[in-house]
Amino acid sequence: MAGAPTTIAIQPDSRNLQIQQQIIHVVSGNQYFWGQDLILRLNPIRGASHTRNRKTSPPDSECFPGTREEVVQNITFWADAMDSVPRAKERVIKTPPTTWGWPNRSGDFPFLAATRRHYRYHPQSSAAVVEIPTPHIYWLHGFAGSGKSAISLKIANVFEGSGRLLASYFFFRNAGDRSTLNGFAATLSSQLASVLPATMPLLEAALKADSGLLDKNASLTRQMEHLVYEPFKAIMKGDVLNEARAKGAFIIVIDGLDECEDKRGVEELIDHMLSFFKQHPTIPLRVFIASRVEQHIRARLEVDGVWLSDLNSYRTWDDIETFLHASFHDVAKRDRVIRAYVQAHGEWPTQSDMYRLMKHIGESFILASLIFKFVVHPATEDDPSTPMERLPRTLQMNGLDSLYIQTLSRSQHLYHFSNVISTIALLRYPLPIAGISRLLGIEVFEVVRVLLNLQAIIHVPGTDDEGTVTLCHTSLRDFLTTESRSGSFFVSPSFHLHLSYHLVSSTFEGLKVKTDEPVCDYHCWDPFILQPARSAQNGSKH
Repeated sequence: MAGAPTTIAIQPDSRNLQIQQQIIHVVSGNQYFWGQDLILRLNPIRGASHTRNRKTSPPDSECFPGTREEVVQNITFWADAMDSVPRAKERVIKTPPTTWGWPNRSGDFPFLAATRRHYRYHPQSSAAVVEIPTPHIYWLHGFAGSGKSAISLKIANVFEGSGRLLASYFFFRNAGDRSTLNGFAATLSSQLASVLPATMPLLEAALKADSGLLDKNASLTRQMEHLVYEPFKAIMKGDVLNEARAKGAFIIVIDGLDECEDKRGVEELIDHMLSFFKQHPTIPLRVFIASRVEQHIRARLEVDGVWLSDLNSYRTWDDIETFLHASFHDVAKRDRVIRAYVQAHGEWPTQSDMYRLMKHIGESFILASLIFKFVVHPATEDDPSTPMERLPRTLQMNGLDSLYIQTLSRSQHLYHFSNVISTIALLRYPLPIAGISRLLGIEVFEVVRVLLNLQAIIHVPGTDDEGTVTLCHTSLRDFLTTESRSGSFFVSPSFHLHLSYHLVSSTFEGLKVKTDEPVCDYHCWDPFILQPARSAQNGSKH
């Protein structure tokens, strides 16, 4: 109700200090604890969001400053442009950044080509009239190591900074619940409650109405409906809706969807998502998905209502060159051996070295990152070579497989090498160094000795009891478990039997390894349960 301005004296001596018709929201302590209780009941998966510790919860990848800018601009343009007109109709799109370019020879806009929709260009204005339905979903796809997770992290950070990130979830293969859909909806819901506290009573009501909503066997679509979509939709009205439209749609970031082991569940998730947006075309919510091109995902997302973007279509030469130049320059400041070499011989790597290295790396960011780590890895007793000696060797490597072979060879001669590597590859939940030593029944120093030479491809924590040993990239596990690629480094499924033996032995020896702890839940018990039965039927001996 309008009235005379209210004057409040904050201090006895204050003058002309007025607070005029302000709305002050007071949040009581009880609401804080209520929210905390709700988050505890939702029990979100730790290490699944963009704020996770990437050293212990991979993937550990982020965009190097000044790189992937074109990709990020295209994605933010999609999120922003879709908000101006919520319904499918002809509309004017503002001039995109010049780096995107205007229509090419075939008349296509590079940043709109993947949508396969219609538009027309106005030569007398700096705008394009685009006749496309509003896509609520953006699918960025690309090969392994192309930088999808780094871009997903960047997108999450960009929209968190503008107050528009609703939730983020990073799948990762062989990472326990992060490789399934168990807890996926609840994890998104917990972030929803934190970003939009007005949804808390709605979530409380949903949990009260359905006591089994958080069960592992609960319907995924029902969980998404009652824990994410419906609470969000319910508060998007009045001033809240107007503010969302003015500021821009909220974003959910889902990375590594192909790394989820539940393919049927992924299909169900996508189908339900498409159905929800079809029923609610004006809702200010967008979903960004990044994954490899897997058939069960592709079949669902190559449809109307999804913005398709092939990461492989972007030229990455300049970005990778920027990363390598800056990285080698920085390490030269810290490494005394490199500094001494530069003082005696001049620039290193030389321009010729960089050109040959760039041609060898191609378009793979993960290969560029791993090669750099391989080259500058500190010398050890087992590999005393210098970075200057290692650089020419990288030019003989044939992609990631050769890099993995070269790196693993550093420790292959060490006792327990095979057991340590096989354990890391097969564990469902990663363990600290001390956990691996207890599981295998060997000394901690024996595990450490194997790992020290492998830090270019394996994350090794700084302490024995804290942090976990994780692979730098999912492609390393693929390499180790594919015999045709890894050869003598192949991790056989039969090693599951070896792990089960050590697990049972350590349990009965009183090493405090409880059966309900992650140490016992390594990847896929089925091979050593089912394989003997199959082999027995075939007359095989074990």
